[in-house]
Amino acid sequence: MKYMTTYDVMESARNTNEWLGATARAMASYPLFALSMNPMLALTAAWGEVTERSFARMVAKPDWGIRSIVGDGGQDHLVDVRTVVEKPFGNLIQFYVRRREPMARKVLLVAPMSGHYATLLRSTVLSLLPDCDVYVTDWHNARDIPVSAGKFDVEDYTLYVVDFMRALGPETNVIAVCQPAPLVLAATAYLAGEDPAAQPRTLTLIGGPIDPDAAATEVTDFGRRITMGQLEQLAIQRVGFKYMGAGRLVYPGLLQLQSFISMNMERHSKAFQEQIVRVARGQASDHDAHNRFYDEYLAVMDMTAEFYLSTVERIFKNREIAKNEFTVAGKRVDIGAITDVAVKTVEGEKDDISAPGQCVAALNLLTGLPASKKASHLEPEAGHYGIFAGKSWRLNIRPLVLSFIDANAPKPKPKIVPAAAAG
Repeated sequence: MKYMTTYDVMESARNTNEWLGATARAMASYPLFALSMNPMLALTAAWGEVTERSFARMVAKPDWGIRSIVGDGGQDHLVDVRTVVEKPFGNLIQFYVRRREPMARKVLLVAPMSGHYATLLRSTVLSLLPDCDVYVTDWHNARDIPVSAGKFDVEDYTLYVVDFMRALGPETNVIAVCQPAPLVLAATAYLAGEDPAAQPRTLTLIGGPIDPDAAATEVTDFGRRITMGQLEQLAIQRVGFKYMGAGRLVYPGLLQLQSFISMNMERHSKAFQEQIVRVARGQASDHDAHNRFYDEYLAVMDMTAEFYLSTVERIFKNREIAKNEFTVAGKRVDIGAITDVAVKTVEGEKDDISAPGQCVAALNLLTGLPASKKASHLEPEAGHYGIFAGKSWRLNIRPLVLSFIDANAPKPKPKIVPAAAAG
């Protein structure tokens, strides 16, 4: 599988399907055919439109699309996306709100590197912006990174998070969503041992596989069944000649997307069938619920082979985080060294990717942290997406996280009133 040809064949298949969709849409929309009452023409044009859009989105990075927010006074504040730290495999960006004083809450949102862009957290960012200064890890697509930039594995990821935390300072409140939860926990522990003053104030871990063996899912079962040799043979390819990262070994986003869809094939098939009917009837729009979701869901990115393989081997198979045996640059990272950072875990009752029990396992590893600085929450009836971007996040989890941040913020110093003024 590790050949450029394989990667290019897969990209050619995607490109062909996009072209077929565009052709079907154009042909079935030919003005002369309007004289016909055959409903198949409208359905063919609708199929073409949905197909073209879907396959085109697979190679396009979505825009954040956050232009403004409403301030306390009812005025709109424009939002700029600024790069704070720039690195080869990912940047630290800030959503800078114009004409607004710095907020009391500074939040670093660590986005997952699991096949989707950081824009998957768009709604999460939007929900936090009115109340927080928000920073996000914006990971790059491995296909666009030249081989000369070197490797990027779980240790490099951890050190990137360490650098981002240092850049923002100790008053930062970190929220890690899904995949990065164990590595963000390790990054905090790394700072506890190497640079305690740079540790964040709070750490919220949402639906992450701290201990994958705590609860079985299809993801953990797959990790147990397959050997690393089989995984490398089946999943790893070299970026083709079309991109800047030509020759780099990657786990292609298109393969990851295939895995995502296969987990809920019936639901996705039904969603696309219904969308085709809506388009044919003229009931769809460019930003309807289907397009808003799938424009993001279908936009996938490649991961470096070393990051993907080391994640499976070290986090899932060897359970280095769960056993507190993780090492970075030859140094063991002791999670028990965290003594001052308040930590909260959030899980969804119906999470089929990181099942309940996997994330809350972090609290048992924090042997040096007092119970008063530990918290956990299990959201009833919530799935994986819902706990960070859906209804459960908006209505319940977000307020709980903000309350947790406030509860661990420094208490304001009492004002000293001069004796003369008091009299």
